[in-house]
Amino acid sequence: MVSEQQRGVVPMIEAVGLQKRYGDTFAVKGVDLAIYPGEIVGFLGPNGAGKTTTIKLLIGLLRPSAGTAHIGGFDIQAQPLKAKALLGYVPDQPYLPEKLTAREYIQFIAGLYQLDRDEARQRGEELLRLFGLEERGDELLGGYSHGMRQKAALTGALLHQPQAFFLDEPTVGLDPRSARLIKDILRQVAERGTAVFMSTHILEIAERMCDRVCIISQGELVAAGTLEDLRAGGDASLEDIFLSLTGGAESAAVAEALT
Repeated sequence: MVSEQQRGVVPMIEAVGLQKRYGDTFAVKGVDLAIYPGEIVGFLGPNGAGKTTTIKLLIGLLRPSAGTAHIGGFDIQAQPLKAKALLGYVPDQPYLPEKLTAREYIQFIAGLYQLDRDEARQRGEELLRLFGLEERGDELLGGYSHGMRQKAALTGALLHQPQAFFLDEPTVGLDPRSARLIKDILRQVAERGTAVFMSTHILEIAERMCDRVCIISQGELVAAGTLEDLRAGGDASLEDIFLSLTGGAESAAVAEALT
């Protein structure tokens, strides 16, 4: 967890007044974020709230209609090469070249980031071992299961040891063992000083492993802080807080009344 002393440093991930508009419709409305080295921040919101759009704005896959995003102090739009060299990203449905083996994919990623080939090979083997893929490393990625593909994507994203790590629903569709492994690895990554920003629908994951959470609803950031901050001295669960902030409390009450 980030200490108060650490908050004097430059955020590793920062958004100021970030907006994305499509015509008259706002997908993201003036989002401000600051995520520091060594912390895991959960990004929560209903479907269509703007989570994936915000992440794509932060990593430079979308151009904002207004506002700025910085990675390690570098503007993602004005200094894209410097900013993107610091980040790793795993989408909810990662694209993997199906005609490459996992080991060939590692070398492909190493070339993209201009990593030393021998060092990248060694780190790649460590990651394959960590994810239990070492014995399947020479098989084509196209034949991998969903869980294996997710682990291969994580291997590629972690190969260059990013300082800002973005994940969009990383545990969806995984068996409990794989989900636990990924949670443990993310904590290890954060302990080495990486800022981790992770969207998730699973409130239990956010409650148990995230240092802070940010909640977005209809494109607006409606809350940010530790669970204690959000409780404001009460004992509400994260689910209760989430539903009250995103307009889900009424729907939940109706569903309960019908059961």
